[in-house]
Amino acid sequence: MTILNISLPELIQAFVAQQVDKGGYGTVNEYILDLLCQEKAKAEQIESLLLEGLDSGEPLEVTDDWWEHKRSSLIQQFQSEQ
Repeated sequence: MTILNISLPELIQAFVAQQVDKGGYGTVNEYILDLLCQEKAKAEQIESLLLEGLDSGEPLEVTDDWWEHKRSSLIQQFQSEQ
C-alpha cells in the first residue's frame, strides 16, 4: 500500500475526527479510504450508465429547437396532470 500524506485545516481535521467516531471507523485512514471507495463506485456507475445510454439506440441531434419542443411538451404534460 502506498502512503499519502495530506495537510488539512483544523476545522476539517475536527470534522474528520467526528466522522470517524460517528461512523465507527477505527482510524482516519479507514474513513478516508471508505470515502474514496464510495467516490470510485459512483464514478464507475456513472460511466456504466453513460455507456448504456450510448448503446441504447439511434443517436439524435439535440438542438435548441429540440430543447424548446421538449420543454413545451413537458410543460403541457405537467399542466394536464394538474
